[in-house]
Amino acid sequence: MTAETLAQFLASLPEEERIILTLHYLRNLSAQEIAAVLHVPERAVVNVIVIGRSRLTSRLNL
Repeated sequence: MTAETLAQFLASLPEEERIILTLHYLRNLSAQEIAAVLHVPERAVVNVIVIGRSRLTSRLNL
């Protein structure tokens, strides 16, 4: 996957999802760290990461 492909994918997401996935994949923060920074439940962050990974996988398989 190229950086451009990842950037295009992230740009297509709603803001909250884009922020969480950027923090996780590009800044290497854990779900716990992201939850603390954004003041949201850790489970919500994990859900976004799992769904985002699934969407990205689907997009790359097209």
